Amino acid sequence: MGAVADRLDVWERRLGVLANLVPYLALLLTTLLYLLTTPADGGDRALTLGLVGAACAWMLWWHALHPAWHARGGFMTVFFAGVLAFYALLGLHDPVFGFYSFAGYAYAADVLRGWRMFVGVLLNALIAAASLLGGVPPVDPVAIAVYAIITLFIVTVAMTFTLVGYITSEQSRRRKEMVAELAAAVEENARLHAQLLIQAREAGVLDERQRLAGEIHDTLAQSFTGIITQLQAVAEPPRHVGTALRLARDGLAEARRSVHALRPPPLEDANLPDALAEVAAGWTDQTGVPATVATTGAPRPLHPEVEVALLRTAQEALSNVAKHAAASRVGLTLSYMEDVVTLDVRDDGTGFTAGQPTDGYGLVGMRQRVVRLAGALEVESEPGAGTAVSASVPAIPAEVAR
Repeated sequence: MGAVADRLDVWERRLGVLANLVPYLALLLTTLLYLLTTPADGGDRALTLGLVGAACAWMLWWHALHPAWHARGGFMTVFFAGVLAFYALLGLHDPVFGFYSFAGYAYAADVLRGWRMFVGVLLNALIAAASLLGGVPPVDPVAIAVYAIITLFIVTVAMTFTLVGYITSEQSRRRKEMVAELAAAVEENARLHAQLLIQAREAGVLDERQRLAGEIHDTLAQSFTGIITQLQAVAEPPRHVGTALRLARDGLAEARRSVHALRPPPLEDANLPDALAEVAAGWTDQTGVPATVATTGAPRPLHPEVEVALLRTAQEALSNVAKHAAASRVGLTLSYMEDVVTLDVRDDGTGFTAGQPTDGYGLVGMRQRVVRLAGALEVESEPGAGTAVSASVPAIPAEVAR
């Protein structure tokens, strides 16, 4: 259906170009016929050719050279009146110019709207009938009857084809409007579908979060509290003990926030780029390995689930670097695009053979986190060449969360 519609659109454009050429072709052919069939008369020919040139200039100036005027009803009424005037002068001067009537029909359908189009076609048909019969008939019943029959026939045919063309054009316009409305509805449905998926997922995990909150409170939080109590009892704690004490306090704070189903601490009072910078800076303080953060595109608020997923992916990727990579530097790149947002974490560490099973939950957990948001996680690595982790998720705006 799409290919057929495209071909129809192409033919419609071609026919539109042809319709714009019809008036000039009609004027050219009638002028050639006039020159071939009319006896030579210098003054008469000069006058006629002058009218032809003026008619051509009139069409070029009002229609071809100023397409923006086509939407101005008053301008187009003046333009069409001029076309009819030139047609009347030429057609009544010599019947051979009766073929120029096609210009009137073409312009009436193109630039006039509503009742003005039908009035224009009627006037053009009346002039065409008078031109064909060589002017107004003499005062003779037979001549008047013939004139009336021919005029009625021409007017009927012209009005019938105009009405059919008008109906066809209106149906085409309405079909296009319906297609545009359908496309807009499909786009809106896609947006609502994404919103419903997120809301359904949030509702589905609510009970699981409540269960995990209780377990975290009864296990991790209590364990961190015990560790802090033991470390605080050490007199003059060395640097490593102080670091462990700080980490335990951070873990306890994180466990308590998880119990209350809050967002990760770096996202509470900062946007995602700043939160990533804070995480990278903290990771560098802990490991001594430089970690830089770069942002491309225009940052904008995203759905909390999206921001949390990317932040957690960054934290897990940095944790893997600290555990396994022996890297000397790490780079994080956050890229905002129209439909997706990506996070790339690259290190210059030892790397590994991509695709082989690995111990631990890190990569599996990262992949599951982004897949739940209809995203994708890619890992590129080889021994001695470092590792690149790329997470890509839909750029769902923050408004969807409301």
